[in-house]
Amino acid sequence: HINPTVVPYEDFDVVADIKAIRKACKGLGTDEQAIIDILANRSAAQRLEIKHAYFEKYDDEIANYIETYVYVHDRDLEADIEADTSGDVRRLLTLLLQGNRDESYEVDEALAEQDAVSLFEAGEDCFGTDESTFSFILATRNYLQLQATFKAYEAISGTEILDAIDKETSGTLKDCYTTLVRCAKNPQLYFARKLNAAMKGAGTDEDTLIRIIVCRSEFDLETIKDMYLEKYDVSLKDAISSECGGDFKRLLLAILH
Repeated sequence: HINPTVVPYEDFDVVADIKAIRKACKGLGTDEQAIIDILANRSAAQRLEIKHAYFEKYDDEIANYIETYVYVHDRDLEADIEADTSGDVRRLLTLLLQGNRDESYEVDEALAEQDAVSLFEAGEDCFGTDESTFSFILATRNYLQLQATFKAYEAISGTEILDAIDKETSGTLKDCYTTLVRCAKNPQLYFARKLNAAMKGAGTDEDTLIRIIVCRSEFDLETIKDMYLEKYDVSLKDAISSECGGDFKRLLLAILH
C-alpha cells in the first residue's frame, strides 16, 4: 500500500483559515505554530487557495510573510531552467514542472504495450532518437504504468530500458531519462535516497527537502518514511530534527506527521 501523510482537510474554510493566520501574525510576536498547524494539515490545492485569498483580502506585509510557509507547486522554477538549460532538456523539465504526471495507481496494459512500441520506434528502431516521445511518456505516466511499460519494452526489444537509454542518448538528457526511470522503478526508495543525500555532508539542501516532502505528502510520504527507516536505520523525523532548525524544521515535521 502507498500512503500519504497529508490529505485534503474535510472541513476546509478558507475564510476561517486566513482570519486565523492573520490573528497569529498580528499579536505581540508571531504565533508560528498556529500557522504551521493550519498549513501542514491542508492539501497543496487548499494551501494555494489560502495564499490567493489572503493576498486578495489583505495585500499587506503579512501576505509576504505567508510566502515563507506556503510551499506549493507554483514555485518559480521555470526562470532558473530557462537560464540554465536548452532544447530537449528544457522541454523535459518544463513538462515535469507543469504537474502533468498522472498520480493515480491505475495500470492500463494496452497503453503500456502501445507506449513500449512508441519508445522502441522512437529509439532503437530508428536512425537517431525521437526525444519528444521519450520525454512525454517518462514525464506524464504514473509510476506503476511506467513499470508495466518497461516490462513490455523489454519483451519487445530484448533490451532493458536503462541499457537502451544508455545506448541511444547522451549528456544531460541521458541523465534526466536515467533518473526518471530509476524513480519510476521504485519511487519511494528513490525519494528516500534523495532526502538522505540532501542532509549529508556540510550544509543541508533545503530546496530538495521542501520539494520532496511537500510534493509527496499527498501521495506516498508515509511509505517514503517507512523506506527511509528501513534503509538508513533512523527515522526521517529524527534525521530532519538533527539536521534542520527553527520554524523550517517545525514545518517539515508537521507535514511528516
